[in-house]
Amino acid sequence: MSETIINKSIIIKESVKQLWWRWTTHEGLITFFGPENSIELKENGQFEIYFLMENPYGLRGSEGCRILKYAPEKMLSFSWNAPPQFKEIREGGYKTTVVLKFKYLDDTHTEIELNHSGWLEGEQWVNVYDYFNSAWDRVFEYLAAAVEKSR
Repeated sequence: MSETIINKSIIIKESVKQLWWRWTTHEGLITFFGPENSIELKENGQFEIYFLMENPYGLRGSEGCRILKYAPEKMLSFSWNAPPQFKEIREGGYKTTVVLKFKYLDDTHTEIELNHSGWLEGEQWVNVYDYFNSAWDRVFEYLAAAVEKSR
């Protein structure tokens, strides 16, 4: 396994409580992260976010991903799979790990730190890493836009 980790962070003008809601509830996730999802906020609960609703189940998004650990309003960890366009990696069944840390700055500002780890070696894995290194930037952009829109 590679020691490579994707590290991202963003400061959002929203409370920790509200950002936790956005990341850990069905209603919150659809405000910025995919048009549909299935989430169960418990260890080993589902953390499936669907992006490609026209595809059959299994090729829509993060099917099979699970919540690994969480500490309310502080940390959320979940398994994450490769998107359908990386068929060989996705069908291999191996999942990486994402950890989100929510840091209170003040009543209206929160820092979210994302660490995405568990990368295997090989050219195909480099391509998946590159995909997510860019994709997480977009997710944070969508989150910031959703927060701005809700004001």
